[in-house]
Amino acid sequence: MKETDYLVGNLKIIEDLKKMPVFEPFSEEDLQTLLNMSKLRMYKSGETIIQEGNIDKWVFFLVSGKIKISKKGETVATINRAGDILGEMRFIDNAPRSAAATAEGDTVCIAVDSDYVDKLSGRDKITFGYILYRAISEILVTRLRMATKELMALKGKKGFSFWKK
Repeated sequence: MKETDYLVGNLKIIEDLKKMPVFEPFSEEDLQTLLNMSKLRMYKSGETIIQEGNIDKWVFFLVSGKIKISKKGETVATINRAGDILGEMRFIDNAPRSAAATAEGDTVCIAVDSDYVDKLSGRDKITFGYILYRAISEILVTRLRMATKELMALKGKKGFSFWKK
C-alpha cells in the first residue's frame, strides 16, 4: 500500500469528490475539513485494506477500483462505486472489524482518520459528523434495501421461514 500525507489544501481531490453523489451537497470548505483528516491510499490487487477483527481508526471512501468484502474467508459483497464507504461500522459502534476488505485490482481510497473528530470543535466538528453520518446513512440504506430484497426472494422459496428456530 502506498499512502500520502494528510490531504490539506488538495483542490484536485475536492473536485473529484464533488463528482461523487454522496459528496455533491457539500461545499468546498466542508470537503476540505474532511480532507484535513484524510489520506489517499493506493492498493495493489490482493492487498488487505481492512483485516477482520482488527481495531483501527480508519473509515474509507472508494475513489476507484474494486473491493471484496469477506467474512471468515467467504465473500459477502463487492464494492465498486466511487464514493462508497467501508469501515463505517467500526466508526459507529467502536467494535472490532466485522469483515475483511481486499483490493481486487488497483484500488484507490480516501482513508479518513475518525479519531480526528475528537480534536475538532465548533462548526468543524458538526460538519465532519454531518458529512460522515450522511454518507454512512446513504450507504446503509442502500445495503438494507438490497438485503430486504434478497430476504424476500428467499422467503418465496418453499420451506423458508424467517422465524424458524
